[in-house]
This record gives sequence, C-alpha cells and structure tokens, in this order.
Amino acid sequence: MIFQAPVWLWLLVASIALVGLYVAIQLRRKKFAARFTNVDLLSRLVPKRPGWRRHVAFGLLVLALATFTVALAKPSAEVQVPRERATVIMAVDVSLSMEADDIAPNRFEAMKVAAKDFVDILPERINLGLVSFAGTATPVVTPSIDRAAVKTAIDNLDLDEATAIGEAIFASLSVLDNFQATLESTGNEAPPARIVLLSDGYNTVGRENSQAIDAARDAGVPVSTIAFGTDYGSVEIEGEQQPVPVDSESLRQIAEETGGTFKEAASAAELTEVYEDLGSQIGYVTEPREVTPWFIGSGLALAFLGAILSLLWTNRLL
Repeated sequence: MIFQAPVWLWLLVASIALVGLYVAIQLRRKKFAARFTNVDLLSRLVPKRPGWRRHVAFGLLVLALATFTVALAKPSAEVQVPRERATVIMAVDVSLSMEADDIAPNRFEAMKVAAKDFVDILPERINLGLVSFAGTATPVVTPSIDRAAVKTAIDNLDLDEATAIGEAIFASLSVLDNFQATLESTGNEAPPARIVLLSDGYNTVGRENSQAIDAARDAGVPVSTIAFGTDYGSVEIEGEQQPVPVDSESLRQIAEETGGTFKEAASAAELTEVYEDLGSQIGYVTEPREVTPWFIGSGLALAFLGAILSLLWTNRLL
C-alpha cells in the first residue's frame, strides 16, 4: 500500500488526540461521581447509562474519522494490468540433449507442450515470434499476433546436433531489430521487447554467452531463461548413455546480467507453472491503482454503524 498524498496522514494525530480527550472526560466523570456520598441519591439523579456500550459508538466514530483520513491520503494498491504492447521472441533448444527422459516423456516433448501453453497465456495483442537452435539458430516465425502459426511451428520442430545458445540470442535480437525497424518505417513506435530462452544450458558451438549478454544489454532487451531438465538427465549416443545435466548457472547468469528472470523446471508440471509465471510477467505490468473508494465506503459504514448503535443504546446520536 502506497499513498499519493501522505501529508494528510498527519490528521491521524487528531484522531488520537480525540481518543485522549474522550478518556480524560470519562475519568473526570468518575471523579465527579465520587463526590456524591449518597449513592442512592446519585442513582436517582443520574439516569442509568448503557455502560461499556456507550464507548463502542465513540470507537466506531473514531475509526470512521481515521478511515476518512486515510482516504484523503489517496491510498494505492499495486495491481496487475494487461500490457497491451510488447514483442516476445521465444527461443527453444532443439539439440539432441533434449531427448533426455528425466522429464516425462522427455525434455523435448514436455517442452513443446508447455511452449504451446505459454502461447495461450500471453495476451492477444502481444507480438510473439519463434527461434529454434541447435548447432545454429534459425528464425522460424516472425513476430505477430498469429498464435496458430507459432503452435504449428512448435509441433514441427526437429532435433539436431550441438547447442548454440549465444547464436540463439543473436538471432533473436536480429529478428527483433528487423521487426521494430518495420514498425518504425510505418510510423509506429517500437514496443518493449523480451527474449524467452528455453534450454538445458550448455553452449557448445558459436559465439560465447558473454558476447550474447553484451549484445542484449546494448539493445536493452532482457533475456529470461528457463533451465530445462535435471542434473541426472542422459541420452543414448552410439549405444551408450551420455550424461546431459542441466547447466543452470549459465542460464542464470544470462538472465541476471541482461535484466531478465531465471526459472527452473525439473518436471512437465513445473514447466507449465514456470511458463504461467513468466507469461504473467511479460503479459502484465504492475501499476499503482487508487483505492480511495474502498476507504470512503468503509468510513461511511463505520460512521452509520456507530450512529445506529448510539441511538439504540443511548437514545442519542452520540
């Protein structure tokens, strides 16, 4: 909770002072009553009071005043609102290590299912493109709002040898540059962009991750990464099982140094949750939204309740 006009909160001091004054008056009444030595006479002169209930009405009144004071300070709560403009490139690893079956039925098939779920998560107006990479990186779908094209391309992905993570980032940046240049040529402002890279992490060919990180930072494009798999994955190569553990540290470094987010997915279920979380980050932006009406409504409810109880219990408004 944040306040757009916090100076009004100083009025809460007046509410506290009012409580102090009320307590002082109650103590004074007790002292005044103690002066009467004839208790029977006092009970006949002073009508019976509602006891503790009379304090409830006053308490509700003070709470109402405090609530109205908070309303004057324009309280705001952070809420998620859809991001209407953005371009996302999803770069997916199609290297042979994605055949590892540490994620059922294997990394590759689980990735394709979750990737299509991610397509459905993004708001419709966000442009989405697809890049696949193994020994080289290949743009598959140029950014657009055509979700069917991306899903079809994901279904048609095939595995290949080697892993070129650096090249995948460079290819994604190139796709973004061309797309944004096209938008600017038509007089439209280029929307914010992000790369979502899914891989098991080991860069074996092409330019180094460090070069790709520098290029992404220079372009101002965050790279969010998903470490796909476990430390116990393996694939069969020429009849022998070869370990293919996930390289989480490299993917974490890419995300942290480019301003993206890093996630881990060790199962198909976790991967879907990761994509949902990532989709909310990309598809929505957190903004402050004024909630003053909530406090005004609460203050009115407290004030009316206090007035009603006071009339019922004391036959007076206060």
